[in-house]
Amino acid sequence: MAKEKKNAKVKTNKKSYVGEVRTELKKVKWPTKEEMLKYSIAVIIFIVIFGLFFYVLDALFAWITSLVKGL
Repeated sequence: MAKEKKNAKVKTNKKSYVGEVRTELKKVKWPTKEEMLKYSIAVIIFIVIFGLFFYVLDALFAWITSLVKGL
């Protein structure tokens, strides 16, 4: 059995942390306004489609439940 080491917290000062964060953020490929608009529209469309789907599914189950309770 291998001994497992506990995760030790490494202390870093605030200046180096902020510098590392800035360096990482420079590596990020940010979307253009056009891409962001396309992605936003796609998300809204999917939300509406899935919202309608689950509404219809809920209404169907409610109708089936009312039929079963009516017997």
